[in-house]
Amino acid sequence: MTTARREEILAAALAVFAERGYRGASIDAVAERAGLTRQGVLHYFPSKKRLLVALLELREELAREHLAADHADKDIPSQLAEVVAYDHLNPGLAQIHSVLVAEGMAGSDQAQQYCHDRNQAIQEHTTAYLTKLYGDRLPSGLTPRAAATALVVMLDGMHQQWLLDGEQSDYPEITRDVVAVLLGSTPV
Repeated sequence: MTTARREEILAAALAVFAERGYRGASIDAVAERAGLTRQGVLHYFPSKKRLLVALLELREELAREHLAADHADKDIPSQLAEVVAYDHLNPGLAQIHSVLVAEGMAGSDQAQQYCHDRNQAIQEHTTAYLTKLYGDRLPSGLTPRAAATALVVMLDGMHQQWLLDGEQSDYPEITRDVVAVLLGSTPV
């Protein structure tokens, strides 16, 4: 029952945050949407920021599951294009990610720490993966660390641009092509 209740609260929070934004949302609104009391929500998520972080963790988990299940056999540019395409299919989760990044830059300690830790982990993982594949230099001439940093920045920027455009577009294809150039491979 606990897992089901948490999922109900997360679904309600996703809807409320997507409708009202993080600042305009309240625990009371999430509780109402989930059919609970304020204390019922706070039992599972002791603060609005913790609820936001839980949504981000859910987004990351769902994206990883999607990628592992359907696209693990593809090349890196195609895999990252699939990440962008997955976000397009889940705009509420994509908006929550942007909200947390903005909160992280605005000084919210919990959001800032989450963003820092997430970016550091992604860059370290990507650097290690690229080093394993290519050694000290990629075919493009970049070091694995430089390429990993550029990939994270490019994906975050692509994500922001897509949210600003507000429509389904060719961002997955653009992502695939840009990543191929960064790595020094031929775009598909």
